[in-house]
Amino acid sequence: MMVLPADDAAKKELPPPSYRSLAAPVATPVDKFALLPAFLKVRGLVKEHIDSFNYFITRGIKNIVEANNRIEARNDPTIYLRYTNVYVGTPSVQVEYKIENIMPHFCRLTDRTYSAPIRVDIEYTVEKQHEPQHKKNVLIGYMPIMLRRYTCVLHGRDEAELARLGECPLDPGGYFIVKGTEKVILIQEQLSKNRIIIDTDSKGRVIASVTSSTHEIKSKTVITMDKEKIYLQLNQFTKPIPIIVVMKAMGMESDQEVVQMVGRDPRYGDLLFPSIQECASESIYTTASPAVHG
Repeated sequence: MMVLPADDAAKKELPPPSYRSLAAPVATPVDKFALLPAFLKVRGLVKEHIDSFNYFITRGIKNIVEANNRIEARNDPTIYLRYTNVYVGTPSVQVEYKIENIMPHFCRLTDRTYSAPIRVDIEYTVEKQHEPQHKKNVLIGYMPIMLRRYTCVLHGRDEAELARLGECPLDPGGYFIVKGTEKVILIQEQLSKNRIIIDTDSKGRVIASVTSSTHEIKSKTVITMDKEKIYLQLNQFTKPIPIIVVMKAMGMESDQEVVQMVGRDPRYGDLLFPSIQECASESIYTTASPAVHG
């Protein structure tokens, strides 16, 4: 008699996974708050602030300037000024016609703003029939800089260097210093857009939702299972729609085509069978109803 190892015996005793179990309510939902300490340890509270500001400096400000990069004279469009590039420098201040780098602690003590110059490259014309002229590194203003972003003087410093600069090693950054006062931009928590999120609803059912968002419209689509049948919920619909009805409305003509589109594994067919059966019974009733009323 062959004796299996303990691990192999345990694996053999486990029942095979069943996709039909998705239709049943979740008995013990996952406690998401247990993940909070791990999230704070890995991500922290201010990493979203710093990442968002870094994106604005590297890409967002360039997109804004590119969308409004040409200024033309009202009477003659050939006389114009066009921004060809924009970039933000390191935090500095002009003292007696000299540019000096500044530290956050110095700004706190002297009521200054911890800011960096915004410089652009421009192309412009002065008169008709003249070739465009170019200038680089033109100063157009200053922007407050978030502490600990990658151009900040505190970025990448160890504890000894931070202490030497008058900073607390435990300070995570993510805020600004404006006229000597520390200020922070409040963030608003929103669900991820255009991403499928798997969760459980108030009844314990597994649902898949996605919030589709464009610059014009925003809508939320939810796929849910109820009594082993799959339904779609949308803002524009007053009640859930059977998923097979939605698939056929998208151009799929047969039940076989719907199943093949979802997956060729026989388990997918078993999962969709109650929905297909419901859709078929509803279509038979709809077809027969005119004759009955007639």
